[in-house]
Amino acid sequence: MVLDIWKQIKQREIAPIYLLYGTEAFLINETKQLLLNQVLVEEEKDFNFTAYDLDETPIEAALEDAETFPFLGEKKVIFLHNPKFLTAEKTKDKIDHNLNRLEAYLKDPAPYTVLVISAPYEKLDERKKVTKELKRSAVSVEAKKLNEHDLKKWVKDRAKFNDIVFDPDALDLLLALVGTNMFMISSEVDKLALYASEEKRIDAAMVEKLVSRSLEQNIFTLIEKVVQRKPEDALRIYYDLLKQNEEPIKILALLAGQFRLIYQVKELSRRGYGQQQIAGFLKTHPFRVKLAAGQANQFTDEELTKLMAMLANADHQMKTGGMNKSLLIEMLLFKIKR
Repeated sequence: MVLDIWKQIKQREIAPIYLLYGTEAFLINETKQLLLNQVLVEEEKDFNFTAYDLDETPIEAALEDAETFPFLGEKKVIFLHNPKFLTAEKTKDKIDHNLNRLEAYLKDPAPYTVLVISAPYEKLDERKKVTKELKRSAVSVEAKKLNEHDLKKWVKDRAKFNDIVFDPDALDLLLALVGTNMFMISSEVDKLALYASEEKRIDAAMVEKLVSRSLEQNIFTLIEKVVQRKPEDALRIYYDLLKQNEEPIKILALLAGQFRLIYQVKELSRRGYGQQQIAGFLKTHPFRVKLAAGQANQFTDEELTKLMAMLANADHQMKTGGMNKSLLIEMLLFKIKR
């Protein structure tokens, strides 16, 4: 688990080889930065830190560097990027890598080098000998989206690092507004921490006041107003989006996507699936499923079916150009009430 590995690194329990793989770029970047800062002091980075692009450099050249003693220090850090040979992807590599050399290094790594292999791919080819050896020898960090519990823990830890704490409802509101993009969450937490530097506590009012809202976040708030059967409030948000030059067709697509999720979550819940199972089945984040489940309870099956038909009809009319696009959504929002 990535948070446990971060804890070990902070306690200076450093392994000689790390494999970072997965598609959550923030977790890969944070792990790399954490390792670099824990292993080397600032003055050593110019001499004892190197990054290699394996699209441009053969693996044996990087390993030769790894086996060379550090200059004016006890440790060196080497990052290896783009190890496409760990995937099943068919590529015309410009470089011919000697993977036997890597397998030999994995069995006997240099004790003074921290080798970090960054593989930002959804899947590694587990059938390959080099992948098996690497997973056996390295500390593996799977960079996948955190579940709700771990995401909240990470936010609390980041806030604690800034010497502040979140009220529980403030934390829930932050994740509802920002979603699960860790780059955005990180930026917003740091901004909130700066604002709350005297109070040392972040409440929901601060989050409401300060957190930036993207189109997706505004759509979430708009849908909440729809769920609460407050069409006037939903329209007010919609008009604000139009003033920001957001395209009605994009707004409609996001509305339809969220209500489709609500419909699917309601149906799968009725069949006995848990939220984690639903998230896996629909390939979406468990936090989104949790929010959709709460919204699903506010609609009967008949209401949701009618709503999906209305959204499909609006989409058809918008694409065939039969009616003013912004007026279509306006009429749609007026119709959604008990």
